[in-house]
Amino acid sequence: MKNTDRNYTGTRFSLMRATWVMLLTLSALFLQSSAKQLGVRFTDVTRKSGIDFIYTFGDYHYENILESSGSGVTVFDYNNDGLMDLFMMNGTYIYGVSDEGGKVFRQTPDRLYRNEGNGRFTEVSELAGLNDTIWSMAAGAIDYDNDGDEDLFLLNYGPNRFFRNNGDGTFSDITSDLGLRGPEKLNGFEKWSIGVSFWDHNLDGRLDAMVGNFLAFDPKYFTPATPDLMPHPSEYRGQASILYEQDSTGRFVDVTEANGLYYPDSKCMGLTVFDYDDDGDIDIFQANDHQLNFMFRNDDGVYREVGVEIGVAANTQGKGSGSMHGSIGDVDGDGLIDILVVDLEYGALYRNRGNGLFEDISETSGISGPLACKGAWAAALIDFDNDGDLDIVSANGTAEELVLQYPLLLENDGTGHFKDRGKIYGPYFNTLRSGRGLAVWDYDNDGDRDIIISHVDLTAKASLLMNDGGNSNHWIGISLRGKNGPASAIAAKVVVTAGGKRQVHINQWATSYLSNNDPRIHIGLGKAETVERLEIHWTGGRKEVFENIAADRYLIILEGSGIVEEAR
Repeated sequence: MKNTDRNYTGTRFSLMRATWVMLLTLSALFLQSSAKQLGVRFTDVTRKSGIDFIYTFGDYHYENILESSGSGVTVFDYNNDGLMDLFMMNGTYIYGVSDEGGKVFRQTPDRLYRNEGNGRFTEVSELAGLNDTIWSMAAGAIDYDNDGDEDLFLLNYGPNRFFRNNGDGTFSDITSDLGLRGPEKLNGFEKWSIGVSFWDHNLDGRLDAMVGNFLAFDPKYFTPATPDLMPHPSEYRGQASILYEQDSTGRFVDVTEANGLYYPDSKCMGLTVFDYDDDGDIDIFQANDHQLNFMFRNDDGVYREVGVEIGVAANTQGKGSGSMHGSIGDVDGDGLIDILVVDLEYGALYRNRGNGLFEDISETSGISGPLACKGAWAAALIDFDNDGDLDIVSANGTAEELVLQYPLLLENDGTGHFKDRGKIYGPYFNTLRSGRGLAVWDYDNDGDRDIIISHVDLTAKASLLMNDGGNSNHWIGISLRGKNGPASAIAAKVVVTAGGKRQVHINQWATSYLSNNDPRIHIGLGKAETVERLEIHWTGGRKEVFENIAADRYLIILEGSGIVEEAR
């Protein structure tokens, strides 16, 4: 009887196993079939590409808020060859912060990867002079001196550094010449910068900058009740973000207090500049960590904080959360620019109502369920299939403990409603990771958006996801260059009409947590082969209109001179 039972049990187990194998096989075949039918597949080509970046947080133990924060990703064309290159920031050993065993990480430089145009990258940070070993958080690429190549502003835990592009593949540190090093300390502790936005805030034709600073990190502080746990960000004081105005000599002067922007205890995690109320001047959205978010409305050159008043301060639970960044775009196709804010708890999608107010549509749009408790650090609005609407990709992972999460790819149905569809588009979205910085770009110039993500998990390797199939629809890419440099191009509005559909895009600056996307405006056109009408609304007030532009190419538009060049 026992043998019979044993045989029956074994047979039953075998049948169950066979059934599960069959179901898993059918499921895999369905997913493959769906992905094939949809025409898009994200393939991890990191190793093949030569990107060997591994992030280090200074020691072997993940135990404080600095170590948990990770670093960003910046995409820019540093050598002007028409190919987007990659800059990735790194941590390092810091005495008094890192464990003694972390001394092996004293020399962990940032990495610059040159795009060779054949799907491969070459690491050239030392050759270029960008192998900085300060704890780096983020970097902003900008043509500061209007000489035709992009310079690099490096934001650090510690002194910031500005590198001028020499035009020969190398960079020179000119921080002291510009006055952008920043104060040594804020609120009594080491300055901790997390990002920058450049734009012409006072419309004088010169480029200004706002540096976002995080919190006053005390490495010796531990929560008395729970000394074995990482202190929560709410237990620290903040650090003021700083607005720098460029004077006639080219130096940057701190004008924060004079412009009503001095909040000494704010905890900035991201800055986004755009004209949210369409009144002709540029406003500032500041995402704050476990505080209410700020919207600094520009009223004829005078800033006033109106976040609560207009409906973008709190998350779906009605409170300030661990907001990471504000990504902007028209998600529902109504011509108005909405704001996506991801955080470590719920996230929020604020729909622009067109009357100076926003409404929280997180629940009705379908994003709240997938994002809940995922620990979303970086996110980007991305038209990954070039169908003319903006989808969402996010890099996820918890903060206090190294708990892995699935990354998300939320597909827009064209009306501003999203569904989690990542698992059918590639194995990466079926893999538990702990992501931090994220950027979207077209590294192979084939007309669709690829993704690069940094991680802080046990492997800490970056992931380059190649979009294979998104270019089956038509598209157009646009680089805007102001008449006197980038000042009038940043935050400019681009309106594209193609195939009877009207799309509105903003020439953005910082686009994700600690990260900057491909600087080219990328617009999916669906089946339309021609852009019927293209409007450029420059920030200085000039409007230019172009008609009947062939799709599937990158263009460079110079203010006042029109389409001056088809990008290589």
